[in-house]
Amino acid sequence: IDTAPLVGHLAAWNYFQSVDADINYEFIDAWRAFIKNDERVTNDPMEAHFIGFNMWAKAVEIAGTTDVDPVRDSIYGVTVPNLSGGYSTMMPNHHITKPVLIGEIQDDGQFQTVWQTPGNVIGDAWSDYLPGSKDIIADWMPPVSCGNFNIKTGQCSGQNYE
Repeated sequence: IDTAPLVGHLAAWNYFQSVDADINYEFIDAWRAFIKNDERVTNDPMEAHFIGFNMWAKAVEIAGTTDVDPVRDSIYGVTVPNLSGGYSTMMPNHHITKPVLIGEIQDDGQFQTVWQTPGNVIGDAWSDYLPGSKDIIADWMPPVSCGNFNIKTGQCSGQNYE
């Protein structure tokens, strides 16, 4: 792909291959060795899978089984390394903590990070700013155990119960 028209444009993501962290370099080296191609790149969805799989594996260890319900109950609060050199944690809303990066596209197609959050941002299932969702939270831990809980009415909606 000709990157010339893209140079200087900005992108927001939670991970760029160009992130300066030892764990990132190890991941890139392992990926390229596996794929047998030193030109292949990594991306944010790959890092998301890296985090998600490691969280699942840690939750399986905690639960002592691969059964869904015990693993799901064990995954809240699990913290694993991310590829930016920090850690990501699974929150009760089924979203994780990650840094947010703004990167500028370079001649080689990579990104130079020009800004990043000072720490991790907690993922939120619902917008605090939209009228239809500002009073809605997701919290899958008891006693709420709901992904669409209205904090004003105290009602859970949109769930499929057995």
